[in-house]
Amino acid sequence: LREKSLMLTETFIAAVEQESSGLGLSLLSPRAGQRRGSQASFRHAQGWPVMQALITRGVIGDFRAPDILRFGFAPLYTRFVDAWDAATALADILKTGAWDRPDFHRRALVT
Repeated sequence: LREKSLMLTETFIAAVEQESSGLGLSLLSPRAGQRRGSQASFRHAQGWPVMQALITRGVIGDFRAPDILRFGFAPLYTRFVDAWDAATALADILKTGAWDRPDFHRRALVT
């Protein structure tokens, strides 16, 4: 399970960096797998509305103030295609500015 967890997070990180290069994301999680849990976190100045846009597309992540997008990967039921699809959705949201809808900017108590 740990091996799959590492591969899932590495797949996601690589896909995000490939698909979202130059779109304001920076990796916050340790790059070295042995120092990382079953999650990957990225910083983005518009983290809250970006996460809200992702949620509407079925990508359920977590927002941590002030600007952290956190994605967890449960190796028992998360597929590699799920990690890739989440990275692709994130890139599309950033490229198109889909996150910049007024309803995505409204803050709630939880993500």
